[in-house]
Amino acid sequence: MDTTAPKKNDPYASLRFPEFNYYLVIRFAFVFALAMQFAIIEWKVYEISKDPFSLGLIGLAEVIPAVLLAPFAGHLVDKREKRGMLLKCVIAYLFISSGLFLLTWDQAVAGLSKNWILNLIYLLVFTGGIVRAFTSPANFTLMSLLVPRELYANASTWSSSAWQIGGVLGPALGGLFIHWIGVHWSMLLVVGIFFAPLYSLLNIKPKPIYYKSKGESFVTGLTEGMRFVWKTKVVLNAMALDMFAVLFGGAVAMLPAFATDVLQVGSLGYGLLRSAPAVGALVTMFILAHKPLVNKPGIKLLAAVFGFGLTIILFGLSTSFYLSMFALLISGALDGISVIIRQTILQLKTPDDMRGRVASVSSMFVGSSNELGAFESGFMARALGLVPSVVFGGCVTLGVVITTYVISPAMRKLDLKP
Repeated sequence: MDTTAPKKNDPYASLRFPEFNYYLVIRFAFVFALAMQFAIIEWKVYEISKDPFSLGLIGLAEVIPAVLLAPFAGHLVDKREKRGMLLKCVIAYLFISSGLFLLTWDQAVAGLSKNWILNLIYLLVFTGGIVRAFTSPANFTLMSLLVPRELYANASTWSSSAWQIGGVLGPALGGLFIHWIGVHWSMLLVVGIFFAPLYSLLNIKPKPIYYKSKGESFVTGLTEGMRFVWKTKVVLNAMALDMFAVLFGGAVAMLPAFATDVLQVGSLGYGLLRSAPAVGALVTMFILAHKPLVNKPGIKLLAAVFGFGLTIILFGLSTSFYLSMFALLISGALDGISVIIRQTILQLKTPDDMRGRVASVSSMFVGSSNELGAFESGFMARALGLVPSVVFGGCVTLGVVITTYVISPAMRKLDLKP
């Protein structure tokens, strides 16, 4: 690692470390490929089933193994070398994406019924959930090994920006390529994209392992991350706030239904809607790289999530494509603030030897809430109807923010100075 002292208030400080730049490629390529893959699969599943609930099942299929394996995965990541762990995850994703490519190719599945195709898609998504349980903590931990501690906030901003750029291009190009070359050839592109993180990981040296067993039992090591999060209230509150906001306020999973049945804009409009939140988040993160959130970050986090809930309600009520685009754009901008503050909290408050386990707990709280939110949205869409379910979720998000503000003085007084 280049140990040259960074300039004070340098927004590009973490980018001056070569291995961190390779990490950004990994971060971007992972989310770009997976976001495109999910956009394509969501479109294909809804094309086959015409049922919003089937979209929710995609999220459920991934979240079950991701949550159940998270404690074990975090414990294993802390005990293993992180670069090698991510290499294995990339190879696994290559096989999964290749399988999805075959399942979306009509000639390859000509003898299978629609139910069989759907079930096999769910099975591969389930397998992806297993891989994700290990990918998330390994990715989180690797970043802290590439830059000095005083640059964690800056590195988190750039890492989140790379994630959002992938989130912008993945679904947008997914929708465009569905329109231009069809579902199965779009999936083949996803397979090719996974070679980028494979190459980048080979250019990062193996990193030290900080795990210290201290004579603890396997069960104790497995649950230590949960105990740390429970005792560190600001970390717990940040995770819980984001989890409930995404769980009840996530309208993205229902976008194929909105694009087809409410707004009637087809695959091209779907791709634009799918990318709008990430565009908003990307703009926010670029601004915050130059103007970090220093004053009252806890209050700003609460305000951002409250605004996010309002935009979800607006999206649910909208029948205009442009108003819906605007609502999703602003929701992404506000979500970008939440992501940066939460990532900085985790990086600054977590000890080096527990990063894998704490990241796994975070993935259980926050990362998996995307998929649980997709299932919740599909279930509520079937129970209440498509539009009422999204409006209801936005209202619940507002209630969660108000409750957090009242019961969490640690969040109101949050300080992110290293």
